[in-house]
Amino acid sequence: MMKKNIVAVVGRPNVGKSSLFNALAGKRISIVEDTPGVTRDRIYQDVEWTGKTFTLIDTGGIEPDTSDSIMKQMREQAEIAIETADVIVFMVDGKSGLMDADSLVADMLRRADKPVVLAVNKIDAYGRDSVNIYEFYELGLGDPIPVSAANRQGLGDLLEEVINRFSDGPDAEASDDPGDDRINVAVIGKPNVGKSSMINRLIGDDRLLVSDIAGTTRDAVDTEVTHDGKKYVFIDTAGLRRKSKIKEQLERFMIIRSVGAIERADVAVILIDAEEGVTEQDARIAGIAHENGKAIIIAVNKWDLIEKDNKTVNEYTAKIRSVLSFIPYAEIVFISARTGQRLNRLYDMIDTVSENHALRVQTGVLNEVLTQALAMQQPPSDKGRPLKVFYMTQVSVKPPTFVIFVNDKELMHFSYTRYIENKLREAFGFKGTPLRFIIRERKD
Repeated sequence: MMKKNIVAVVGRPNVGKSSLFNALAGKRISIVEDTPGVTRDRIYQDVEWTGKTFTLIDTGGIEPDTSDSIMKQMREQAEIAIETADVIVFMVDGKSGLMDADSLVADMLRRADKPVVLAVNKIDAYGRDSVNIYEFYELGLGDPIPVSAANRQGLGDLLEEVINRFSDGPDAEASDDPGDDRINVAVIGKPNVGKSSMINRLIGDDRLLVSDIAGTTRDAVDTEVTHDGKKYVFIDTAGLRRKSKIKEQLERFMIIRSVGAIERADVAVILIDAEEGVTEQDARIAGIAHENGKAIIIAVNKWDLIEKDNKTVNEYTAKIRSVLSFIPYAEIVFISARTGQRLNRLYDMIDTVSENHALRVQTGVLNEVLTQALAMQQPPSDKGRPLKVFYMTQVSVKPPTFVIFVNDKELMHFSYTRYIENKLREAFGFKGTPLRFIIRERKD
């Protein structure tokens, strides 16, 4: 599976970033209002254009406070987008014209070694020769592209420019290089759960800054480690200081970092604070890893600080399984980055889920399991028309992906696909990795 490019949409509040995000994603995902700072919920979506798929990130607006706070938050948002994205879409408002805040972000983008596409929004089909278009040349970011996100005009030209700036070089997918035997591990989680502390323990070195202040890791850090003759690359994704008091901004930046790290990883280790318990934020982060088809380990950190009896582990595991019910395949380990408790076991777990993530099963063996599954539970029928399952084959790995051939796709209920998945897991394990299924029709 090729690594998808990441495209971040940045700009000051109310220029139409969420409207553009919804238009390109093809559905209404972000909340769009005229009040700055209202972007909520999902801020990333895969977008396909002319056969190329990329991950689009809406960085949202910034809630104004004081003049000084605006400058700091604007800089932080732009820096994180610059660090994470492969291409930046810098959005400005064609109606209001060039603003000082636009120039501030443009200064940072010019200094960055990242391609930038300048989109001038709120320009309708009859106003594209407006003088407001030409004043944006002052930003020094190339030709402004007129668009109207609300009316979905000019989006094709914008997407063409974005696609043209993608790099198709040899580094596009390092983890699929047959000569690269390293396991890329993204360590993700909320600020201050101990990501840097855990990596320092694993590598036996205080190479990463550790502090009680949430988010003291400023940059995404890759650390290569050799353990028992095997090579690992740990990607620390912390990356933000507590400058903004706005919870949504913190979560947005956290997600941007997580998306970028997960795209480059084989295995995602989701770190949870044992004292705080599994939260909605943890679920959002886990959802990113799941949707990207990565192998997943849930590591419960600070386990040494929990008062325990003989039921504690089972009760805590049940809570995790309940909140993160969409990833029942994920492995769970209870650790302490401070004391090193069970950290050696984490290496073994990474090896296991990575092998399962890349496991390929021969078609003959696969269909033996399928035949047994069909015999144990007959395929469903609808209005007298029975579902016929002909055969199954595996088409790819990372994650393992299977095509099931049937007589009618409409008869293949989700629950029966899940039943077949459970039978495959019983037969082959597949611990820690999601499985993907494609249902195709074939005539009798």
